[in-house]
Order: sequence, then structure tokens, then C-alpha cells
Amino acid sequence: MRIAQIAPLTEAVPPKTYGGTERVVSYLTEELVAMGHEVTLFASGDSVTSAELEAAWPCALRFDKALRDGMAPHMLEMEAACRRAWEFDVLHCHLDYWTFPLLSRQSTPFVTTLHGRLDLPELMMVHECFEGVPLVSISDAQRRPLRRGRFVGTVYHGLPENLLTPQPVARDYLAFLGRICPEKSPDRAIRIARAAGLKLKIAAKVDRVDRDYYETYIKPMIDGEQIEMIGEIGEAEKAAFLSGARALLLPIDWPEPFGLVMIEAMACGTPTIAFPAGSVPEIIEDGTTGFIVSDEAGAVAAIRRLPDLSRAVIRAQFEQRFTARRMAEDYLTIYRRLSGRTRPVLRVVT
Repeated sequence: MRIAQIAPLTEAVPPKTYGGTERVVSYLTEELVAMGHEVTLFASGDSVTSAELEAAWPCALRFDKALRDGMAPHMLEMEAACRRAWEFDVLHCHLDYWTFPLLSRQSTPFVTTLHGRLDLPELMMVHECFEGVPLVSISDAQRRPLRRGRFVGTVYHGLPENLLTPQPVARDYLAFLGRICPEKSPDRAIRIARAAGLKLKIAAKVDRVDRDYYETYIKPMIDGEQIEMIGEIGEAEKAAFLSGARALLLPIDWPEPFGLVMIEAMACGTPTIAFPAGSVPEIIEDGTTGFIVSDEAGAVAAIRRLPDLSRAVIRAQFEQRFTARRMAEDYLTIYRRLSGRTRPVLRVVT
């Protein structure tokens, strides 16, 4: 098939360090190319891909210090994709609702994977306006607030099978990986580690918007000994970091659509101890790939049960459920189904 992947420009594809959506787009793109499909990736110019790269902006917006309006490059990207739409069998968008007005008015089939939360009232209005647009959710939990969305499938994220593998290292700490922000609840992770008497290593970025939260609430809890802040890490460091952990802590306090860190840990044979929000009950098999707990005391109790879990079984579950090949095959099923249909009917609410 001739497939266009339209990625956000905030990060390169794949991102140099932290970045969820752009990493998933990279894994999907590379797998589709490996399977023999013709793929064009609309992304930033510093992206690295085996597909044809259509660079909408010279570099990832996150690193463009001169940029004042981050929407302008995205507007250029959307227009470039629309002008080339006739070249493709399907357009796959990862920009949430931004492409709906343009792509709804052209004839090439398109589908949008929604990567964010959908429980916001203003989003309901947008999706009611464009109710014919085909959507993909990244978990069943994600789509629940959007009752009227035209979902054509749920596709769980996947990783290249050998990107992260279990490493032969000592497992002597708990891990927190991702981003420092209130909804990720790093303060809970710290309290859990302290109550369990174990070291916690925090490998996380701090966005500008969360700097005050970090400085006020989290930094004072970090002593550099039992609680250690490592900072942002890249792909090359994750296998050792996750393999060395007794468990990944995911005490989230929001309906996270899909926690990529859960399958990263799973790829390393590392269990996850998570609170039951968002996609957690769909990703973690309680008692097999980790434990789902309702509070901090439950998390501490789960730590004592970690020896009951098999790291080989955890890795096997990753290989069965969360590889990039499985993700690509799921998307191809959707592409083929859509490519035989006409474009969605646009209904404008007045």
C-alpha cells in the first residue's frame, strides 16, 4: 500500500529523548516499510526514517529556539499532506483533530489515531461537528467519554521486538520513568518506595509547565540516596534502567490513554505496579505482568509479592501482545478496510 504517516512536529521521529507519540509513529513507519509498503513520513527535518521523509520544518519544534508560533509549522505540514493526498491509498494522521477540516474535504481515505485524553467537554463539540471522521483509539478506556465518535478500531501501541530486552543486571531498586507532573504522581512513587524501604530511581523529564510543581513538591522529597533523580534518559539507556528495577511504579492519577512505559518494562521482563486508571487494566494482567493496586498501602504489599512473578512470562506476554509488527498488522487491517470506502460525510454544526 501507499501510506502517508503525518506526525506531530514537536519532537523528531523518533525523538532524541522523551516523546511518546513520535516514537510510536516511528515504530509503525519502520515496520510498515519492512513489510514492503511505500510509506511517506510527514515530520520534522531532523527525523530519521527508512521511509520517504517530507520535512515540514527543519527541526523538532522543541529545539527551535527562534520559533514563536508552533502552530504555523503544523499548518504547513497539513497543507503539504493535503496537496499530496492523491498519491496515497490512505493518510494516517497523528495530529488529533487538527486535520479534520482539510482532510474531510478531499477524496483519499484517512484515519486519525487519537493519542490524548478525550474526557474534555470542548473535544466533544469538535467530534460532534466531524462525526463522520474515522478514528482509532489506543485503548478501549480512552474512547469511553466520546460516545459519538466513529471509532474503526482500537490498536495498542507496540515496540520493535528487540528494541528493549532483559539485561543481566542486579535488580535492587524501584523505577519511575517518564515525566514529572501531577497526573503521573511521582510523590506517590516516592512515598511507596520509602514505606517499602527500597531505593527509587526517577528517570524523568520536567517540562517548563511543570517546573513549579517539581520545585515545590517533588525536589524537596529527593535526598539523592534512597530517592534519586536521574533525569531524562534515551532509548539506549532504558533496557538497563528497567531491567535493573524490581518493578516499575505507575501510580497515575488520570485516565492515561496508553502508558508506553508499561510495555517498555514488560519488554525487559520487569513487572509494573500500577493504579487502575485509564488503560492500566487492559495492559497489565494482574498477577502475571504486574499488580494493579488501589492505594499506596496496596502498592507496598504488592512489592512483597514480586518474587511470585516470572520475568520470562512477562517478556513472553510482551512478545505476544505488544510488538511493532502486531501494531502494524492491526493498522493494515484498518487501512485496507478504509481504502475501499469513500470519504466521510462532513456535517457542520451551526
